[in-house]
Amino acid sequence: MTATLNRATTPAALEPAVRLSLAPDGARAGRLDGAWWPRSRDLLLELPSLAAEIDGRWGRITRITVNPAQWPVIPRRIPVTGHTVHAGWFTTEQDEHTIAVYSYAPRRLNLLVVPPATDAVVAARLMSEATAPANTRTASELLAAEADSGAAGQEFRPDFLPSAAAPGDGPGEAGRRAAVARSRAASWPVPA
Repeated sequence: MTATLNRATTPAALEPAVRLSLAPDGARAGRLDGAWWPRSRDLLLELPSLAAEIDGRWGRITRITVNPAQWPVIPRRIPVTGHTVHAGWFTTEQDEHTIAVYSYAPRRLNLLVVPPATDAVVAARLMSEATAPANTRTASELLAAEADSGAAGQEFRPDFLPSAAAPGDGPGEAGRRAAVARSRAASWPVPA
């Protein structure tokens, strides 16, 4: 279920804690298990609400993995209510527009990450497409198709970070970002 509210007319206290849409349970042909629309690129700020929502529906979250091309800082451990979620990253093995969520059960969810600055109508469409049982496209393919369509005249920029779409980044850029993220995350205190 996805709730979309108009931020201009909705008080912040009434907004849902997390903007998440999961595919229906059961056998699926799709590559994605749902979509998540964070409000920022700060995993320490965003992940606790995502973990709390998924913990209640699906089982305790123990680990997440992301692609460092889309996240400026990837801490090793993220404190959430009652436990710690371990974070990791893959530069080539994981689509840069997904987050993989692992539970204690052992189960895994692959979620499309809708860029935070995305228009609400476009985000709702992307979340619906990602959760459709017939969807066989990857997260990057969904975002590229949305950027190419320019539907309803709404501007859509699939880049999470401005440098993520720059053609001059080259193959070593993701590794450089991962090294920066590792050095920053090393300075974070380890939760007790």
